[in-house]
Amino acid sequence: MEPLSEKQIRASFINCSKGDAARLKLPADFADLPWEDLDFLGWRDPGAPLRAHIVLPAGALPEAGGGGARPVGITLRVPEAARTSAVKSSLCRVCLTGHASSGVFLLAAPRAGASGRDGNSVGIYVCSDLACSLYVRGKRQPALRTRYEESLGVEGRIERLRANLVAFVENVRLPSGG
Repeated sequence: MEPLSEKQIRASFINCSKGDAARLKLPADFADLPWEDLDFLGWRDPGAPLRAHIVLPAGALPEAGGGGARPVGITLRVPEAARTSAVKSSLCRVCLTGHASSGVFLLAAPRAGASGRDGNSVGIYVCSDLACSLYVRGKRQPALRTRYEESLGVEGRIERLRANLVAFVENVRLPSGG
């Protein structure tokens, strides 16, 4: 992923107001992000712990929908902390990394436009640290005792991650039933 400026990130959001985008806090380590290892920028908002944000790079979405020429960002709701089992495991639906149950959250994104203003949202189970890009590249390891072996190579896992995330963001972007 090409590095993004703060201005590009704030202008990318499709499912929140410009005021909300202006108030969001960027990741604490923004200046030191490993952009070359990222397929998307994802972080929990340090100023609003029940908010998370995902920004796809320019060109990730099809041009016809208006998102291809610029980065596209979405804001998500994070669940309040809940008890989790140390025995159960969960699977991220973006990168398919297995985690202890506390390592995956159901994040909910309001839909873009009038549908979202009417309260419609979509959800996805995703790595709680939003480090999917690092997991598929083997640069970060989940804290799960049992690891799942996969025959798909790193490039294939990266392509799958991108396709899964684009499908989710398209679901946020398109009107209900569209």
